[in-house]
Amino acid sequence: MKIRAILVANSTFAVLLCFGCGRSPGRPGPGSEVIRPSQIMAFSTLFAQNCAGCHGADGRGGAAVPLHDPVFLAIADDSVIRRTTAKGVPETPMPAFAQSSGGMLTDGQIDAIVAGIRSWAQPEALRDITVPSYGVQTSGDPKRGADVYETYCSACHGPDGKGGKKGSSIVNGSFLALVSDQNLRTTVIVGRPELGAPDWRSDVPGHPMSAQEISDVVAWLAARRSQLPGQPYPNRVAVLGGRP
Repeated sequence: MKIRAILVANSTFAVLLCFGCGRSPGRPGPGSEVIRPSQIMAFSTLFAQNCAGCHGADGRGGAAVPLHDPVFLAIADDSVIRRTTAKGVPETPMPAFAQSSGGMLTDGQIDAIVAGIRSWAQPEALRDITVPSYGVQTSGDPKRGADVYETYCSACHGPDGKGGKKGSSIVNGSFLALVSDQNLRTTVIVGRPELGAPDWRSDVPGHPMSAQEISDVVAWLAARRSQLPGQPYPNRVAVLGGRP
C-alpha cells in the first residue's frame, strides 16, 4: 500500500509539474512568435514601414509625390516603380530598399510593394486621355521654358518662381538640390493634389501643357539648380579677403 501511495503521489506531482510548466511566467503564448523581417510580405506593413514616411500613410502624398494617384500610376509602369523602389534615386532623399542595392528588403518584398502600389491604379479615371510620358521624349529648352513658366506656373509660384499667394518657391536652392529632373517632370505632370497644385491639364483651364512645354519648363527649373548646393558663401575667396 505504501508503494502504491508513493507511485500515485509521484504521478500527481508530475502532472502538476507539467501543468505548472505550461503556465510558467515568461513562456510565449499562442501566436506570439516573432516573424523575421525578411518574411514580412503584407503590403500594408511593408508600405507603412518603408514608404509612408515620405509618401503619406495611404500613399496620397507627404514630403514626396503621391503614389496613390491615377495620373502617377498612368505614367509610371511596374518597371519604373520597381527600379525606383529597389535602387532609389541617387543624390535625392529616395533611398535604395533592395538588399542587392544595400537596402533591407528582399526581391519578394519589393515585388509585394510594386503589386500593392499598382493595385491603386484607376484606369477608368483617364480613359480617352493622352497622358504625357514618364520619361523625357524631347529635350527641353530653358529659354522656351521661361515663357512656359510664365504662362502655366507664375500665377501660383510668382513671376520669378520664388513663391506667390498660392504656391511656395520652386527655385529654392535647397529644394532643387534634393529633387532630380525626373522628379520635377513627374511633379509637373501629376501635380500635388494634396497641396492644391493641379496636374498638367489644369494650370490653365482648357489648355493642357504639351509634351514639349513640360520638357521646356523642367529644363528652365533645372537650369536654376546650384552647382554647389549648400555652399555657405557665393564667393569664398572674396569672403576670406582674397585668401583661398
